[in-house]
Amino acid sequence: MSETDPAQTVTGEDEVVDLCRELIRFDTSNYGDHSGPGERAAAEYVAGKLAEVGLEPKIFESYPGRASTVARIEGEDPSRPALLIHGHLDVVPANAADWTHHPFSGEVADGCVWGRGAVDMKDMDAMTLAVVRDRLRSGRRPPRDIVLAFLADEEAGGTYGARYLVDHHPDLFEGVTEAISEVGGFSFTVSEQRRLYLIQTAEKGMHWMKLTVAGTAGHGSMIHRDNAITELSEAVARVGRHTFPVRVTKTTRAFLDELGDALGTELDPEDMEATLAKLGGIAKLIGATLGNTANPTQLNAGYKVNVIPGEATAHVDGRFLPGHEEEFLSDLDRLLGPNVRREDVHSDKALETSFDGALVEAMQSALVAEDPIAKAVPYMLSGGTDAKSFDDLGIRGFGFAPLKLPPELDFAGMFHGVDERVPVDGLQFGVRVLDRFIDAS
Repeated sequence: MSETDPAQTVTGEDEVVDLCRELIRFDTSNYGDHSGPGERAAAEYVAGKLAEVGLEPKIFESYPGRASTVARIEGEDPSRPALLIHGHLDVVPANAADWTHHPFSGEVADGCVWGRGAVDMKDMDAMTLAVVRDRLRSGRRPPRDIVLAFLADEEAGGTYGARYLVDHHPDLFEGVTEAISEVGGFSFTVSEQRRLYLIQTAEKGMHWMKLTVAGTAGHGSMIHRDNAITELSEAVARVGRHTFPVRVTKTTRAFLDELGDALGTELDPEDMEATLAKLGGIAKLIGATLGNTANPTQLNAGYKVNVIPGEATAHVDGRFLPGHEEEFLSDLDRLLGPNVRREDVHSDKALETSFDGALVEAMQSALVAEDPIAKAVPYMLSGGTDAKSFDDLGIRGFGFAPLKLPPELDFAGMFHGVDERVPVDGLQFGVRVLDRFIDAS
């Protein structure tokens, strides 16, 4: 490349917004089956961007249209354990009529990039691409090998993405011991003197389940005591209205202690209402990690108004804390009662790791270098990520997709919400932090 070639002067900060916009324009909606458009086009786009800077990415298609892209960057010291940076290319569906800007337009407005996936998680995909492309253009190899994985199907549990690669191509992750990915590294402004950056070190496990009640079919005009809809509805209502007991894990305890210190007050998880009132915009994220949860999400029964059906079904999204799976299932079965059959449609483990080590120190140093009032703190994610699959390979996972956010932005509400968007300067901040993090890690 010649000295006059303008491409040589392009930096990660310069192109991260366009990368994010272009990724959003790929409709990769995941409906939980194969009815969506899939991730193939987005995976090919990512592979092309990586190939432009000298990498040799591979695309793995686990099912027609369901594709992931993986590449390895050789580090300066190949004897060191490798680092995995992974993100998913699929997104949850969006109804364009509900949005201010079309969810697959990648519109830039009011200082933000708008669209489905702007925070979950094409922002991190774009930041990763921007950093990697910048480093390889300028000949800056990372200290150790880095494996990049842009994955399919995370929004439906990862069966056709991370799980497929772990089960069928584990060699791709040879030597990897640590990983970073989504839903961590974002800021929570406590005061003018302190901004906390929440690093995800734990995540709840899941039981996505189908509930079935069998009854006696009959004519809708008759007195009918064995009505499957009635039985199921009562059970679903018990589950939906139930408040599971507070259980404070070591991660949540550490987070509350750190936040309490920053606020100058003690946060008591047993007084949930008072505690959540002090958490501002992150109350949604933290509140769901103080106990197990089970939320009814679907109901289905019957085919005609004057016919009592012989069966009724419902689906429930259940999440359990690390170490509390047995308690969760026991509580759930008690609530459901003996006439409801419960079966998993997808389940996976909870994760929790300690908040220590060189990788954590690298996160903290990179954040402080770009934001002097930053402090990294651990927290638990109420949802789940592809880290569950990579944990089976002994890879210790963290959520670290750094974003410096305006205090007024409802970041928690962006996930799977209407008008999802990410600040432009937040993306550029993330590029700078990730670049420093790679050097320090």
